[in-house]
Amino acid sequence: MTISIANVGIAVRDLEAAVSFFTDLGLEVGGRDTVSGAWADTAVGLDGNHAKIAVLRPPEGGGELELFEYVHPDAVEREPIRPNEIGMHRVAFAVDDIEGALAIAGRHGCFPLRSVATYEDAYKLTYLRGPSDIIVMFAEALHRG
Repeated sequence: MTISIANVGIAVRDLEAAVSFFTDLGLEVGGRDTVSGAWADTAVGLDGNHAKIAVLRPPEGGGELELFEYVHPDAVEREPIRPNEIGMHRVAFAVDDIEGALAIAGRHGCFPLRSVATYEDAYKLTYLRGPSDIIVMFAEALHRG
């Protein structure tokens, strides 16, 4: 058996705001669709499942983000996850300019949970809350090559 990661799915409050955030960071929209019907109910396990989706990917390829905004059933709000809680943790991005990435995030009202840290003279990294309280990590390698 072979296995690879196809995508990571994230439910969001506002699909357009989330798409704007991630495309401003450099991801590209690979497709948009609306999903519903018996196949969607069966696959997802929700009766009357109906969602708008956008698939985003890095320009050079790799894993994808599949963002969902539920039309039905209503999205369920919860407390924002904290970094030490069990469950879906974060989406991490390798960036070549962490300050530039933070400036883009800031234009969307998204700021670091604390600040930028340096890990063993290898990376600068930080966590921030993105759209719909998604935890996003930026990591910039300090030594390239």
